[in-house]
Amino acid sequence: MNSNTSSLKAVSIFVCWMMVLLTANSAELKLGIIGLDTSHVTAFTRLINDPSHPDHLAGGKVVAAFKGGSPDIPSSADRIDGFTRQLQQEMGVEIVPSIEDLCRKVDAVLLESVDGRPHLEQARPVILAGKPLFIDKPLAGSLKDAVEIMQLAEKHGVPVFSSSSYRYYSSLTSLLKKDAGEIRSVISYGPCSLESHRPDLFWYGIHPVEALFTVLGPGCETVSRTSTENTDIVTGVWSDGRVGNLHGIRNGKTPHGVIVFGTKDVLIQGEEGGYAPLVKEIMTFFQTGKSPVEPLETLNIYAFMEAADASKREGGKPVSMNAILKNAGWTP
Repeated sequence: MNSNTSSLKAVSIFVCWMMVLLTANSAELKLGIIGLDTSHVTAFTRLINDPSHPDHLAGGKVVAAFKGGSPDIPSSADRIDGFTRQLQQEMGVEIVPSIEDLCRKVDAVLLESVDGRPHLEQARPVILAGKPLFIDKPLAGSLKDAVEIMQLAEKHGVPVFSSSSYRYYSSLTSLLKKDAGEIRSVISYGPCSLESHRPDLFWYGIHPVEALFTVLGPGCETVSRTSTENTDIVTGVWSDGRVGNLHGIRNGKTPHGVIVFGTKDVLIQGEEGGYAPLVKEIMTFFQTGKSPVEPLETLNIYAFMEAADASKREGGKPVSMNAILKNAGWTP
């Protein structure tokens, strides 16, 4: 592709994006969903489409969806038909045969596939169509794919946002408003069940890892991991000396929360949380085109999880985050 063609394509994407912003300011956004194999699709659609819902979020409407699904993951294959029927029969959402068809009908897209492995290929046509894209956790099935998604979005000037709902739980956002003084360390604990098709922490460990980075932000330099049948302890050391610990729980009760150790106080997160705050952030993102989480922080989350796997393979030795990111193709 020559430079003139590239410039014309960039201008075309910019014009499409400006049209989306103008639509957002004048009428409801038409939204599409990819991947109907998670309860998020019905929960999010109710919040957006149902004006009688107590947590209704105005500004858009889910109008079309593409089924997707992963036949080798039971929690995907066994649930997709049920969620599809709910969207069609109870919420009036049109089911379309391809992602390309979906993009022609909508202004923005929520990629909800429970399996992160197909996310790169599912995100690609959305980004090439110039549609702002929210990608539910996990961003991808590997750090390499996550990097490629972010680089593709940057290349084409398309806004992309990814997050776990834990980041916006009211119990965590209220904790962050309190003054603990200078934060020295954080423990984030929560569910960490495994799924054989992906890196260990990408399945449910992503939730407490997201909460850990919500408090500490990017800047983790080394990661080490201790792993047993029921528990994972992953320790990250940040460049300024702060320490973050993930305490992942399996095969038992799985509460969640963070404990923040500061020079003035120790803060403990409560249990309150739900989907509405995340969906509110998604709607604002679609309307403004600005992700509330920087790509570097998101990629740090996935590098932390892959570094944890690398440390496990090395018997718990510390692993460099920069090396993990470099190996995945990230060039900041």
